[in-house]
Amino acid sequence: MVVDVTALSLLMGAAVGVVLALTGAGGGILAVPLLVFGLHLQMSQAAPIGLLAVGLAAAVGALLGLREGVVRYRAALLIGLTGMLIAPLGVRLSQLLPNGPVMALFALVLGWVAWRSLSQGRRTSTPGQLRKRPVCAMNPATGRLSWRAPCTAVLSATGALSGLLSGLLGIGGGFVIVPMLGSFSDVPARGVVATSMAVIALVSVGGVLGAASQGGMNWGIALPFAAGAAGALVAGRQVSQRLSGARLQQAFGVLAGVVALAMFYRAWFA
Repeated sequence: MVVDVTALSLLMGAAVGVVLALTGAGGGILAVPLLVFGLHLQMSQAAPIGLLAVGLAAAVGALLGLREGVVRYRAALLIGLTGMLIAPLGVRLSQLLPNGPVMALFALVLGWVAWRSLSQGRRTSTPGQLRKRPVCAMNPATGRLSWRAPCTAVLSATGALSGLLSGLLGIGGGFVIVPMLGSFSDVPARGVVATSMAVIALVSVGGVLGAASQGGMNWGIALPFAAGAAGALVAGRQVSQRLSGARLQQAFGVLAGVVALAMFYRAWFA
């Protein structure tokens, strides 16, 4: 039976968009495994396609977040611009390194994400527990982050790491951005997810342009994959508001763990 590559790319992209809408961080890290296993692409081929899809879907989510007023746009610009500068370096590394080690690194990163998601899903807050002032604290009067040197350093480091991993592994970097903003700021959860999407959109530009300029983008697969992701994200946002965040974290953790094991096996034994 002949498989329609365009239709399959569209469906797989839609799956990425749904996960991105539900978690704000997980879609990008599942895009590359889908392309590797579903279309049998090499890591260097799958990474820029996944990055384009996640970037486009994240841009749609960020625009919706801006309309709702929940995006911390100054923080997103700092993280995103830093990531854009570093992402082409990651793209270049992905083309120089062998497929097996890059896939194994991806599997390790995905395994860490799975463990973190499962841990967060089980974690409960202690009533009455006081949280110390975060590095990036919001001004109660203005609702904006109070910029200080430590905050700027943390946000810049977040951008550099997400940019490097985006270019190298084809992931949006949301799994770095969301926990960093959640740990070092007191931005509400909806604002963290929306700001993460804005950053992913910006960082993806650097990686996609780097891959396209080096001839590493398969547009016949990339365009339907990206269209499916963007369309499904809009629909998935409506569903995400009705589901339990803890249950979503646990379900995503289990899925990410299974995919990480499959990626690791393929990297070394297939």
